[in-house]
Amino acid sequence: MSRGPVSLADARARAAKRVERDLRDWAVDGGEGAVFEIPLLPPSERVVLSDPESARGWRESWAAVEAVTWVTRSWPSVGTQRMPDRLVLRGADEIARFAGRIREWRAARAHAHAVLDGLSPELGETDPAALASAVRAHARRLASLPESDVERIVGVVRWVAANPVDGLRIRHVPLRGVDTKWLAGHRAVVEALHCAVTGRASLGLAEVDPLVRIRILDAGLASGALRYAAAPATEWDELDIDPLVVLIVENLETLLALDDLEGTVAIHGAGYGTASRIREISWVAAAPRLLYWGDLDSHGFGILHEFRSSYPHAESILMDEATLVAHRDLWVPEPRPATALLGSLTEPEAAARSRIAAEGAVRLEQERIPWAYAAPILRARVTGQVPG
Repeated sequence: MSRGPVSLADARARAAKRVERDLRDWAVDGGEGAVFEIPLLPPSERVVLSDPESARGWRESWAAVEAVTWVTRSWPSVGTQRMPDRLVLRGADEIARFAGRIREWRAARAHAHAVLDGLSPELGETDPAALASAVRAHARRLASLPESDVERIVGVVRWVAANPVDGLRIRHVPLRGVDTKWLAGHRAVVEALHCAVTGRASLGLAEVDPLVRIRILDAGLASGALRYAAAPATEWDELDIDPLVVLIVENLETLLALDDLEGTVAIHGAGYGTASRIREISWVAAAPRLLYWGDLDSHGFGILHEFRSSYPHAESILMDEATLVAHRDLWVPEPRPATALLGSLTEPEAAARSRIAAEGAVRLEQERIPWAYAAPILRARVTGQVPG
């Protein structure tokens, strides 16, 4: 199938895609050797005869573009005509200007070289290629920042390279103008450049301990009046408690909706990070029973499988084929289903996962299951009236 002449708008769009693709590399190497060349596919004599006005308009649209080469056509019916033949742009500057991205490109180049020039003296024995790679990876972010922030980033990296901040919190870093919000917002760039300059994996700043939300569902287990709180895992580990059942749920509203259950503590899950987040809570692993309730979808079973790598005795609840099928009207498509092999699933769990795939990668989110359906099953499983 023959294609029609390339419009000026289409050519600019293609050039913009090239800028988008190569901006990071150009920012580091300057982009002088970049070439963008496309054939413009001028109309044939037959096309010119059938629609002379469109052909004339197309030719005139290219008349002011200096980077176009022209070709002469001699046609029996139309005579000699000069037509735009090929667009050839040389250098990142020319490509970006044609694409309407010149300001972004120039900022990317200027800011990348400000970082490269500002930090090269700090490299010492480190391979300069590491710094170039870090600048390349964050070139778009650097291009979007005001010049003052780029200068500050260079200053911070130079200072931290000479004055390690291991164990400090962001609030303790004694740099004027570098407050908590600024460093948190620019941390990815600062950390990558610091790694390139020093070879260290991180800044060494003290991290905020993730909070674990827990509800004690049995008043007899609670210490005083506290039954629901969020605290670091290390603090929960100090709680003098000995639950018979620990129930992990992935949805916060589900955690808050849980009824009182004898001998039970409920924990808000963290998806694939659940096991690592609660690993330091010793009474979780010591509990005789550990129940996990997640979404009925491929990732829900993936999380369950990962959780079992740390807690092999974990049982799933409401993650079975019967629950899935009973709520067909509440299914939604799963955008990016997981396909990994999950060897720790039980037969009922594997059957539910297979059904999910067979139905076209559907998902039944935990919070969509009616409470009137879920609550009795939860109580029966926790109290042992219904086996897993």
